[in-house]
Amino acid sequence: MRALDIAATGMLAQQRNVEVISNNLANMNTTSFKRSRTEFHDLLYQNLRRVGSTSSDAGTIVPTGVQLGLGVKLNAVYRIHEQGDLTVTDNPFDLAIQGKGFFQIQLPTGETAYTRDGTFQLNNAGQLVTHDGFALLPGVSVPTNAVDVTINDSGEVLVKLEGQVSLSNVGQIQLATFQNEPGLEAIGDNLLIETPASGSPTVGNAAATDFGSLLQGFLETANVNAVEEISNLISAQRAYEMNSKVIETTDQMMATVTNVR
Repeated sequence: MRALDIAATGMLAQQRNVEVISNNLANMNTTSFKRSRTEFHDLLYQNLRRVGSTSSDAGTIVPTGVQLGLGVKLNAVYRIHEQGDLTVTDNPFDLAIQGKGFFQIQLPTGETAYTRDGTFQLNNAGQLVTHDGFALLPGVSVPTNAVDVTINDSGEVLVKLEGQVSLSNVGQIQLATFQNEPGLEAIGDNLLIETPASGSPTVGNAAATDFGSLLQGFLETANVNAVEEISNLISAQRAYEMNSKVIETTDQMMATVTNVR
């Protein structure tokens, strides 16, 4: 009986759905986390009577035919890159992006990764780095005698040096944008890398045309809506239960056939 296999694909699909939802909820407090959603496609169909075939020598056409679906499959887990809320931190090296764009991060392998997480710190050389010590690109170094650091909305890093009145520009933060942001590959630690699906990055200064602006002393929160995720979780649970009920019913029907004397 096909119903066993069909219902099993439904249970597996809802299991994957719950896993995605649980990851969204687990990262509710992860800086700049982007929630994901599952997308399902139906599987192949078996034609018991093909639609459009002739049903007689007179050329009459079968109007609908008989097609039996064989279940469902997980087709994609789509990352939703909508803007998260902004929270105040008052840390001068915390940066939030308002609008499109990603910070560029230099990985130890020499590759460039991309992130919306703007929790930066200074290393022992005065460079802006992530929590893991990966440098922000292009590199920005803050002098040791700087008494104040200002990062404006266009990404200019301005420092007030000890004994000077005017501000000195010590760097320019640039952002990268992609034609297809969901096509980026997540590698953990709030980092994404380029793929053929995402396309090549377009790099430019913050607040320029098609680029977001920066806010110093702010961080972007996760765009996870707890109420929506719980609602999706309940829906997935009910769908899982209904598919398991199909398997139970199919088993009872097979038992009935087996017990026929």
